[in-house]
Amino acid sequence: MRSKKNQSFLRRLRFAATGLLIGLRRERSLRFQAVTLAIMAILLVTARPEPLWWAMVALTSSAVIATELINTALECLADHLHPEDHPQIRIVKDCAAAAVLVAAAGALAVAAALTVHVLQR
Repeated sequence: MRSKKNQSFLRRLRFAATGLLIGLRRERSLRFQAVTLAIMAILLVTARPEPLWWAMVALTSSAVIATELINTALECLADHLHPEDHPQIRIVKDCAAAAVLVAAAGALAVAAALTVHVLQR
């Protein structure tokens, strides 16, 4: 297999897009998070908050999606390398899932603060 390093930006972009599509196909939670992001975008367009709110939603949403993709990658790699149950593999998977949970909690906190902000206007 040819190395993915030192290839054109467009080619590397295709690799990343492929990874995103694989994640969306494989992971129900990633699809849910993508739909939630689309709903948040619609709400932002409707509520028209200050740009700082757009940035906070974008950052927290991208953090959730990025951690979910990393979680998916780690799970695939761990399952490939060690298909049987193993306590150390379980720790890796649980910690990766916890990272997604922490990112999602941060995004929910931003959504709650944005809701309060919009309702107080």
